[in-house]
Amino acid sequence: MYVNLMMCCLLSCSVAFGQSFKKKDVLAQLHRANKHWQAKHEPQVWSFWDQAAYHTGNMELYKLTKKKSYLAYATDWAEYNDWKGAKSTDKKNWKYSYGETDDYVLFGDWQICFQTYLDLYELDPQPHKIARAMEVMQYQVHTPNNDYWWWADGLYMVMPVMTKLFKHTKDPIYLEKLHSYLQYADSIMYDKAESLYYRDAKYVYPKHKSMHGKKDFWARGDGWVFAGLAKVLQDLPKTHPDHASYVKRYSDMAQAIVRSQQAEGYWTRSMLDPAHAPGPEASGTAFFTYGLLWGINNGYLKGELYEESARKGWHFLSASALQPDGRIGYVQPIGEKAIPGQVVDANSTASFGVGAFLLAGVEMYRYLQR
Repeated sequence: MYVNLMMCCLLSCSVAFGQSFKKKDVLAQLHRANKHWQAKHEPQVWSFWDQAAYHTGNMELYKLTKKKSYLAYATDWAEYNDWKGAKSTDKKNWKYSYGETDDYVLFGDWQICFQTYLDLYELDPQPHKIARAMEVMQYQVHTPNNDYWWWADGLYMVMPVMTKLFKHTKDPIYLEKLHSYLQYADSIMYDKAESLYYRDAKYVYPKHKSMHGKKDFWARGDGWVFAGLAKVLQDLPKTHPDHASYVKRYSDMAQAIVRSQQAEGYWTRSMLDPAHAPGPEASGTAFFTYGLLWGINNGYLKGELYEESARKGWHFLSASALQPDGRIGYVQPIGEKAIPGQVVDANSTASFGVGAFLLAGVEMYRYLQR
């Protein structure tokens, strides 16, 4: 009954939410956003998650457009960081709890950069580009530990690294460890009833509740996971024994995500309690929109329910989050939860929000090609 009502609501909004999207407009919006970001920010910045997440979007836009300046920007960033994340060479002191220093080599926020390094290697195979990625991840997957992914964001940061490395090496250990690491993450922060992830174990209900006593699922956190699953399915062989389980998790999340979308096309920071931190948020919305569009484009999500949800999401991103000068607004600042009273407006921007916008827009362009 609920799904039928949702379908009717979405279909009634179809004209308002972009039946007239055009490829050339989407491409212009993507260039506007990316050129604005690159003009305002030099590529010589660290390789931590916030900047590295931007580059996952920039690389997808390069793959679509083959614009040399986008490739050069990514290459300059990688070279500035010596094709590394955290730089410690003392393996006995490598850590993975939380840390921004060079000894946190095994912390996923320092490993997301490997996604872009591997993409750059695929374009121009030179061993030095992935030497550090291979060193770090080979060390990690041969440890007995399985608790590396203890926060939802980490699933986006590192799951695609594992599948990309499997694609490169054909070594099954990467997929075996992907599975065991995800099992651990599920055990501490996945809610089976809602098909959503808490940001980490601190936020599991009923230990933690939203200000109105509800389960508190942080939109960007679930956006990280959903987008990460889409990236996993890009490189995971369909013949692999775990493929069906990843598809099931991805599909279950898609249903939960569509149910929690606001009528205006965005998702609020606390997905099931909009009044906890009301108003639009662009980074979670962009990751959800990307994940939905990727699934539609690749045959995993079928039907008007998903298509209209994705179009509504892109309508918000392109008509409200994207500003006339190319800035991506309504991005919640770095954090780990929905914060009541926190101001998130048209001036709120961040590197990872731009990256998420680019991911969503590239998939919207591909959707329109279909």
